Amino acid sequence: MNKNFRKSLMATALAGVFSAGMNGAFGAAFGLSEQSGSGLGNSYAGAAAVAEDASTMYWNPAGMSLLENSQFAIAGNVILLDASFSGTATNPLALGGGAATGGNGGQIGDTGVVPNLYLMMPGGPKWTFGLGVNAPFALKTEYDADWVGRFQGVKSEITTVNIQPTVSYKVSDTVSIGAGVSYQMLEAELTNAVVLGAGLSGRSTLEADDDGWGWNLGAIFQMTDATRLGIAYRSEIDYKLSGNVAVTADPTGAPVPAASGAATGDATMPDSIAFSIAHATSDRLMLLADATRTGWSSINQINVIDPATGGTRDVLTLDFDDSWRFSVGGNYMLNDKWTLKAGLAFDETPVKNAQTRTVRIPDNDRTWVSFGGKMKLGQNGWLDLGYAHIFIKDADINHTQTPQPPVGVAGRTTVVGKYEGSVDVFSIQYTLDF
Repeated sequence: MNKNFRKSLMATALAGVFSAGMNGAFGAAFGLSEQSGSGLGNSYAGAAAVAEDASTMYWNPAGMSLLENSQFAIAGNVILLDASFSGTATNPLALGGGAATGGNGGQIGDTGVVPNLYLMMPGGPKWTFGLGVNAPFALKTEYDADWVGRFQGVKSEITTVNIQPTVSYKVSDTVSIGAGVSYQMLEAELTNAVVLGAGLSGRSTLEADDDGWGWNLGAIFQMTDATRLGIAYRSEIDYKLSGNVAVTADPTGAPVPAASGAATGDATMPDSIAFSIAHATSDRLMLLADATRTGWSSINQINVIDPATGGTRDVLTLDFDDSWRFSVGGNYMLNDKWTLKAGLAFDETPVKNAQTRTVRIPDNDRTWVSFGGKMKLGQNGWLDLGYAHIFIKDADINHTQTPQPPVGVAGRTTVVGKYEGSVDVFSIQYTLDF
């Protein structure tokens, strides 16, 4: 796809919802759990089975068959990350080695908004069609430019937009199936300090983008009048990123053409499979549970290549494991106007240990506690409000990174220390039947 057209389409998709600054990723690694406002209140427990509104097309496309009317849903999730680093780092050998000067990087996260938009319409007694726009992956960590670990990373930003046409089919009163196609656009920006030679340093900025295709499948089984099971799968999406590396010299900021130029790299966004259950204990109370595995091991190492020479400009080694997310929650219908929600979740990090943890993605296990409410508005509208506090386990880092030629071992640095952080998420969603 033409690069300028892709950028225009990406901007239009975001503007069609509202302006979004996705600062930080609040599922494991850089996956975003915030794909609806209605699910936040119960930590997205039972998301592949509950089929509460049109956002089900993301969690499990089969869920659209359980909704009777055409429906429109728009949501915004406000995410506030509080995260900081404390520790030390070494200078590259080419700059004399020893302890690096500089601070701890300041506040490495800030406030972001993640939008969701869904539209679905019945196409007959058995078929339902839908379209969703969302952001499954995002990341932004940014340190002070002169922090001690600047040679391993300063700014890391990933932005995605996912456009997903979806269809569901009601096989019988007890079985529904669904499928979707994902057209996903990704942009990345990575900056860090670099060694330009003996005693010489500079700044490197890599900007790259691409688009890719994926798919998702799902099924929902009505086991009894009170119990519903859901299973849903989302495929990997492969990217062949292309862009440019721009290098400038310290302290003047003058361009360094010999170190700058085109860059390419392959990356694969992970697949996932979710198993959910929704069980109504009465007309008022529904209990929810979910287990989701994400295949983060597909992102092992990203090689940044100079397409003119085939040489390696840099390597980002992540060495992730696959990870699991477990959640439980419940919805209680207080009266005809209000439904109350609550949930708990444990989100396992794909980072193996302190040695493989990077300053770009200093991730660790997360525990969610959430609350929310759903309010009836008029005859055909609903307003969902949700809040979650995410406790991030303190993350130790002892990471040694060796930039690639021409610097090689002379550019080796080590960052040792600890990350501390937590997240607050607020969501609002408006849903309309028509």
